[in-house]
Amino acid sequence: MEIIPEGRIFRLVHDDELPSILEVLENHLPHALKFHQTIKTYLNHRIWQFHFYVSKNWPEEEVCLHFPGCTLTPNNNVYESFGFFCPLDSLNLVDLIKSEDVLFDWSMPMYLNYTPVKIMDRMEDFLKTIGHIERIQGEVFVCKANPDNFEQTELPSNEVEMRLLCESDVKSIHDLYPASEIESIEVFERLAARLPGYGIFTLHGELAAWMVQSYYGAMFSMQTKPEHRRKGYGIFLAQNLSRLVIKRGYKPFVVIRHENEASKSLYKKLGFEKEFETARIVFTPFDYAYDKGEMNGKSIDNGKKNGKHFNGGSSFNEVNNNN
Repeated sequence: MEIIPEGRIFRLVHDDELPSILEVLENHLPHALKFHQTIKTYLNHRIWQFHFYVSKNWPEEEVCLHFPGCTLTPNNNVYESFGFFCPLDSLNLVDLIKSEDVLFDWSMPMYLNYTPVKIMDRMEDFLKTIGHIERIQGEVFVCKANPDNFEQTELPSNEVEMRLLCESDVKSIHDLYPASEIESIEVFERLAARLPGYGIFTLHGELAAWMVQSYYGAMFSMQTKPEHRRKGYGIFLAQNLSRLVIKRGYKPFVVIRHENEASKSLYKKLGFEKEFETARIVFTPFDYAYDKGEMNGKSIDNGKKNGKHFNGGSSFNEVNNNN
């Protein structure tokens, strides 16, 4: 798909501009953490060819957009799925998005990735006037502990071992992922090749549990096979991956659903603290119909069309409670 160099309000960022944008975003941590580390991992590792935009009045208007090229959307359109950030004391800048009719087609479904809830609330004020909204909310826990102070634990069993994941492990990782039907296996191939991840394996080489760093710097999707749950593998993985992520220059964080008290407890033991809440939205215009493009008032089937699925770049299944 052709990449649009500029819209009505926003313009495409050149790679050599990204370090200066990082400096601006550092002034808005922790709320800008996901956006900040997405740019950082992109600069360091080139996981995907992402597309970043800023206001044409940047830096006077500190608004950033991120269109993740890895996202699988119903129409396979880069501009269907995006994340955005603006300072929380300048929420009026969210309204600039309403006027952007070149990058966005508000007559089509849109997928808004993890965004601080105060920004998303402002965005909802606009979206709910033109379509249906499905919203999922989570809590962002950020590691505040010094990794040198982590209490060193040992694997609770001498029948398993932990090692760094490699590309040959990807099939097993993908099979364990709870949203494997919508997450391309290529996502895991690239993560395993370029970002750190650990797996716990039986002495016969079977993958029992795994965890990797995501392209946006978070601790991504801890998963454990049912027969290996409740053995302490989860906290062991999280502890060791946190240490490694920090050593590589990133701030470990996780997104956890409100009701997942077990995961909150696990990460609190490792020095993670809740910093803010975040939300993801699936937006469907009132008049949108997916059947042969007819505008007959039907709504899209939650992101499914022609066998393709909305990915969103990640999932709130990031952390399960079966550790």
